[in-house]
Amino acid sequence: MKKSDQKKYWKTNLKYLTVLLTIWFIVSYGCGIIFVDELNTIRMGGFKLGFWFAQQGSIYVFTILIFVYIRLMNKLDKKYNLDS
Repeated sequence: MKKSDQKKYWKTNLKYLTVLLTIWFIVSYGCGIIFVDELNTIRMGGFKLGFWFAQQGSIYVFTILIFVYIRLMNKLDKKYNLDS
């Protein structure tokens, strides 16, 4: 792989990481701490939504983001012919 392609690859990877970690931060910190009072007015499965996000929702979102990252990186690897 050329040096310019390596830089593009790494820049794209960092962009993916930044976006996905920002989403996770907003869900875990924002929904679990900052917006908890507003979210607690909504119930999900018998529990207040703010509590649910703090206890389980952020974990589910993080797991989903892992699979999204895998998919994005597989596409990026194919784009730069790094797939096996």
